[in-house]
Amino acid sequence: MAAPLSSMTGFARSDGTIEGLAWAWEVRSVNGRGLDLRFRLPPGFDALEPALRTAAAKLLKRGNVTANLTVKREDQPKLAPDPAALEQVLALALELAARIPGAEPPRAEALLGLPGVLRPTTAADSEAVVQTQAEAIRQGFAAVLDGLVTARQGEGARLAGILDALLAEIDALRGRAAVEAADQPAQQRARMLETVQALLSEVPALPEERIVQEVAMLAAKSDVREELDRLDAHVHAARALLAEGENIGRRFDFLVQEFNREANTLCSKSASVALTATGLKLKATIEQLREQVQNIE
Repeated sequence: MAAPLSSMTGFARSDGTIEGLAWAWEVRSVNGRGLDLRFRLPPGFDALEPALRTAAAKLLKRGNVTANLTVKREDQPKLAPDPAALEQVLALALELAARIPGAEPPRAEALLGLPGVLRPTTAADSEAVVQTQAEAIRQGFAAVLDGLVTARQGEGARLAGILDALLAEIDALRGRAAVEAADQPAQQRARMLETVQALLSEVPALPEERIVQEVAMLAAKSDVREELDRLDAHVHAARALLAEGENIGRRFDFLVQEFNREANTLCSKSASVALTATGLKLKATIEQLREQVQNIE
């Protein structure tokens, strides 16, 4: 069974709590020539990045991917006095009380209420707790990666429908061009006769070999069967890529360049207004195809 088509555009989120720590992953991806991974990790979690990069590279082949991790402790910090600050304000308060006759000694609650004396503190997590938290965050990243892959495949399914419709339109325009080009040899034959007569009337007369060359060049210019055959082959090749599904973006992009080459040559060989108009519509549709192909992984 063919792998589903994947877009390079997607978003996923995963969150959870572990050992008093709340964490959340958000991962976004957009178009890119290769795979560009960018991690935004809080201080203290940088050591996770190598393993996270390896995990992402196994599932994603192309795209600019940004992974953002936020963490927040759920337990409220405890207040504890700053020894240095407490000693300083206590010494000042006692000195001031000694200089004022009848002054009462400083009260503890008044000293503790001064700015900077009490500061929030959190107990350091044990090594086992830190490892448990790190493992939960790694598993959360695996979950968010799966979500991103699912999102990119969902976008890829929508994209496959658009590409199939554009290929059908290109095929229809190719068929129309074939009908319109059927009368082209006769039109070019008339032009050839005019050209030959002009060449024969020149003084001195051109050599017969030169006239044969001119006629052959005009005949070749009128024949677009080769371009139409190649367009037909490209449509079949594109549909085969869509059926294949997985990691086809670069090959499809190259194939679209070949589509464009044939459409340009078709327009340059056109000898009628109708065929030129069809060729221009063909080029416009191929450009739409190119824009959509840029989204394929």
